[in-house]
Amino acid sequence: MLRMVKAEIWKLKRYHMIWAGIFLMLLSVLLTLFTTTALDGTIWTFSFFTEQVIKNNVTMIFPMCIALIAGYIIAREGKDDTLKSILTIPVSYSSLLWGKLLVCALLSLLFGLVSATFTVIADLLMGFPGISVTSVLLAFIRIILNCLFLYIAVMPVIAFAAHIPNGHMLGTIIAFVYGYGGMFASGNATLANIYPVTASLGLIRYRSYDSSVHWNVLTCLISMIVALVISAVFILTAKGNIPVKIAKRRKKIVAKKGW
Repeated sequence: MLRMVKAEIWKLKRYHMIWAGIFLMLLSVLLTLFTTTALDGTIWTFSFFTEQVIKNNVTMIFPMCIALIAGYIIAREGKDDTLKSILTIPVSYSSLLWGKLLVCALLSLLFGLVSATFTVIADLLMGFPGISVTSVLLAFIRIILNCLFLYIAVMPVIAFAAHIPNGHMLGTIIAFVYGYGGMFASGNATLANIYPVTASLGLIRYRSYDSSVHWNVLTCLISMIVALVISAVFILTAKGNIPVKIAKRRKKIVAKKGW
């Protein structure tokens, strides 16, 4: 498995889709900056700005982003016509998927690091108060861990899309709706702890200082475990979808008799 992960990391060099993920992390910060222009009396501090970036990552950007990139990495073997060559060696398709998904877990940590970096840079440019070494370190930890937990929450969608030939676009759409549903789930304390997307917020103690926010860490953890189990079932039952090219038969031209 370690060799497979190393091989997948080397393959990342030729995937320009990774830059799309970095751009989406920047977009999340830019959307948050746009909301700061609203004259609604909100006092913006570094901690509050970080919380809004995390909220945008959860409900709008990251589930779609990681599903798109993971699906692209999985589907690329079929598009490059390399899957049939890989499956000739004694490696099961499920093992191949596990290797790719582990690399995507590392990518989620990378995107979390990028998102946290963009967040700190944006705060320095805007001059929001409350920034310190401790708050910056806490922001990095929370954003990076949240991206990892979000990836675990979206893994069932990615694994399900792997069953469908070229299903990564469908998986991206489902992941976007899945992430956006977190806005509605957050309105109910019980549902917020159960719903995997919002459960990722509970594991990082998002806005735990607010008396109206109640997180049950055990329930959130169980939600993540269930997402992993469902993903494992989808992965173990997945089969390599090798595109079969059907050659078109030429129509036989019958010569006309007579003049």
